Amino acid sequence: MEQILQEIQKSPIVAFTILLLVILIVPPIFERLRLPGLVGLLTAGIFLGPDGLGVLNAESETMKLLSDIGKIYLMFVAGLEIDLEDFRRTKNRSLGFGIATFLIPLIFGMTVGRFFDFGWNASILIGSLLASHTLLGFPIITRLGVTSNQAVTVTIGATIFTDIAALLVLAICVSVSDGEFSIASVVMQLAILAIYSAVILFGFDWAGKEYFRRTGDEQSNQFLFVLLAVFLASVGAQIVNVDRIVGAFLAGLAVNDVVGHSPVEEKVEFVGSTLFIPFFFINMGLLIDLAGFISSLTSELLLTLGIVGALISSKFLAAFTAKLLYGYNWNETLTMWSLSLPQVAATLAAALVGKNAGIITDSVFNTIIVLMLVTAILGPVLTEKFGRNLKVPQANLQKNPQKHEVETENVDLNLDNDNFIYQNLFKVIVPIYNPNTARYLIEMGALLAHHEKGIIVPLSIPKAHVYMDEPELKVSIKRSKLLLQQAITISEEFQAQAQPLIRIDDDLARGISRAAREQNADLIVMGWSPNSSLQARLFGNIIDNVFWSAHCPVAVMRLLDEPINIHRILVPVRSITPQILRVIQFAQLFADTNEAAVTLLQVCPRKTTDQEIALFESELSSLLNQSKSRQEVLIQTIRQDDVAKVIINQASSYDMLILRSFRRRTAGGLAVSDVTSKVLSSVSCSLVLFGEPNSG
Repeated sequence: MEQILQEIQKSPIVAFTILLLVILIVPPIFERLRLPGLVGLLTAGIFLGPDGLGVLNAESETMKLLSDIGKIYLMFVAGLEIDLEDFRRTKNRSLGFGIATFLIPLIFGMTVGRFFDFGWNASILIGSLLASHTLLGFPIITRLGVTSNQAVTVTIGATIFTDIAALLVLAICVSVSDGEFSIASVVMQLAILAIYSAVILFGFDWAGKEYFRRTGDEQSNQFLFVLLAVFLASVGAQIVNVDRIVGAFLAGLAVNDVVGHSPVEEKVEFVGSTLFIPFFFINMGLLIDLAGFISSLTSELLLTLGIVGALISSKFLAAFTAKLLYGYNWNETLTMWSLSLPQVAATLAAALVGKNAGIITDSVFNTIIVLMLVTAILGPVLTEKFGRNLKVPQANLQKNPQKHEVETENVDLNLDNDNFIYQNLFKVIVPIYNPNTARYLIEMGALLAHHEKGIIVPLSIPKAHVYMDEPELKVSIKRSKLLLQQAITISEEFQAQAQPLIRIDDDLARGISRAAREQNADLIVMGWSPNSSLQARLFGNIIDNVFWSAHCPVAVMRLLDEPINIHRILVPVRSITPQILRVIQFAQLFADTNEAAVTLLQVCPRKTTDQEIALFESELSSLLNQSKSRQEVLIQTIRQDDVAKVIINQASSYDMLILRSFRRRTAGGLAVSDVTSKVLSSVSCSLVLFGEPNSG
């Protein structure tokens, strides 16, 4: 048996297969238990490591390589996920809170270290481990729709300062540990680090923008460029004698502006969250000495309680300082506290560096693991509790928020074009590429266009060829003309003016987005095939890329009946946000065309009080009163923890269900489940997935 285990440990393929199996199975199990998936990966590492089955070895070349890549990728994603626009808008307050939430935990951590007789170098490093934070609760804030709250954006912006400062302290502590410390050497190290940081932040940003501009839509090459940037920055960090995770984080900030909210960013984070980052957490579990870990909770209990208590109290004190300085209310203050609690990405990576450098002991490292487990669970729970009470700037229900900007752009134009008279009309683009869904989609577009006194633009996109006289292209164009003629006939049935359009393009999604922008469209109505898989319907290339690149809202529909027969519409509403209000606006627009009834469904936790429900319904009603819709909107509230189950049950009594389309990612990269996917796979009525441009 021992010989078999040795052979397994030596085989990279066997180790890689085991890792994939763990990543596939373990996180969903722990998420069902309402525990973070990364806790499951750490647990799996302990179970498969030397204190468990012994099938994986942290010292093997395979695990070292995969873990190093995962650690680098984790810090890169941490830099990539920081919203630089939000940071620029609140940079002064972000810097203020960043200094507070860095210095106060640093002082508390140093005090704890000195109290337990650690040296100054180790105590400073312990303090720096408490000073950073990981935005583990950010997906919850996104789901609640309160990312525009200033307290949230300030906390996100503060992450830039805390992470860079903590990693800088780590670099100095490592140089001190290596015996290379002196005032001159520190000044020289800081100067080299400043030059290196400038090269990464400005050089990579410039190079990335140039490369992306020259390569256009070549996403595969752009993806490779991003990967090269992160690992090149990591190698450069080693050359200037700082840890690789510093370079990875700076690379994330550098390419942040370049990739933006684009399919390339989605692919970069997808690869990291699916493979490399989970490898790092599993390896962390392999490194945990189970006996020492238990000892930390027994003989080293005071040290554990001291570090955990110092982190929780110091982060609260920092948030309270921001409350006093900037006048935030208690919900905002406590949300800032909960968001800055989790110690995962930078903390774990830095702790591992400190342990390998011999600066901190195994007992401190095991205590940091306990800290990670406690804060990874406590932070998101508190974020859910306090974040749902945050207020966001009220959104108006103006019909076409993007329209005025576009009209201003065109005010001085004097185009000799017969179609220019349609420039300022409400326009609905309806791509026709599936005959099975074309008629109902055209009917829907025609109803909306007629109601708004606008036009419908049936769009057909023949696939481009290298030579424009290819026989296949001629056949495609002929087929497009037939489809468009049918669309015109259907539009006339509903008294809607049609402006058919043929666009030759080498990519269907790009053709739709470009045509919509050229036509100054207000809405894109698309369909999916009822025979395609759920994954293809949600994340297939066409729909996914149109959602990413379109300049206007996109409504993806599965219509099981003629739109004129749809009279009962259900819209789930979790919180009042500008995005969900525009979904309601779309529902009201369709209801007006068809004299349909709209019901807004709020599914709230069982513990929600009557006062909280009444307040929510009152605020929603006051916003609905601003609408010019002629149809009455009903508000229904149900207390239930299983949101998807309630929506599925209620939808059986309606003709159409309208959902907002959005995707969520965690700061650590681990995917979380989405209620929308469960609902789409189960409901039997017509469906609309409504998304706005760049609504990732």
